Amino acid sequence: MKKIGIGIIGLGYIGKLHMRHSLKLPNINLVGVADFSKKAQKEAKSFGVKKIFSNYEQLLKEPEIDAVIVALPTHLHLPCARDVAEASKHVFLEKPIARSVDEGEKILSYVQKNSVKLMMGYQLRFNKVFRDLKDKIDDGVLGDVELAYATFISSGPFFHRADSHTPLRVPEWWFNKELTGGGALIDVGSHLINLLRWYFGEITNVKCHLGYRYNLDFEDGATCFAKFESGTTAVISAGWFSQAFNLGVDCYGSVNHAFAKHLSPNRLIAATQMLTTGMSDFHRPHFDELNYFAQSLLADIQPNPSGKDGLKDLQAISQAYQNSMGLD
Repeated sequence: MKKIGIGIIGLGYIGKLHMRHSLKLPNINLVGVADFSKKAQKEAKSFGVKKIFSNYEQLLKEPEIDAVIVALPTHLHLPCARDVAEASKHVFLEKPIARSVDEGEKILSYVQKNSVKLMMGYQLRFNKVFRDLKDKIDDGVLGDVELAYATFISSGPFFHRADSHTPLRVPEWWFNKELTGGGALIDVGSHLINLLRWYFGEITNVKCHLGYRYNLDFEDGATCFAKFESGTTAVISAGWFSQAFNLGVDCYGSVNHAFAKHLSPNRLIAATQMLTTGMSDFHRPHFDELNYFAQSLLADIQPNPSGKDGLKDLQAISQAYQNSMGLD
């Protein structure tokens, strides 16, 4: 079987997940990884990765690499994506595409100039429950969807890892608006906006109320009201303020109602799934999106969601920030 040579830049939580999946996929050859952290490098070595770099410029010199997964903080997306594209390698970029629309447009210009493909990391599009809901909408089972409620409430950066009984230290960049581009809306809210654009087409208007429970420089909660070109109106709720995980979409149509809910992983069930199949259901969408990315490159077709999708999501988020309103 022909394989795509992959490199990974950034071995934080999501980067390590991509590393483990890359090693399992038959259509991927994980050539090497890059991270300045000695701990991350040691972990990559323990998984059997042969080429490990502290500087990603060295990784980009590897001729076996066809594409690179960029799993870095948002403020590093532009320079890293530019360097990957200029090295003539395809790009898999975790959401959001950038901190600002201007940066997102620059990323797309580098991708186009160097004739490489860019896919955004939106794993919800590869989640069975959300794909099933998409099929119902497209097949007309619900009729015309008049109203949708999309929710992604979690603890954001303030959560317990599965292998730890206490909260872990949060990297400083999480709390610097200049580095993140925003808070809960641009972080988890981007998932919902991308998903709803997939369902209902482009957003024609959006307004937003921002919440500041923790008195940070950016929002830890957001409620948006969006209108789509299909005529659907959606209420989009994103937040970092709860230890209770809630991710789902409710659709109310002229014929019927349907909902999709992504359940929080039960540790016992997840552990059983890991022992029996080597993967939990919670993380399977990440596996499937990476498999799809590799298959698309092997077939020489543009994978979706594309960089243009990522930019449109960011444009909608930027409009929501500009149209934020107080409810006090």
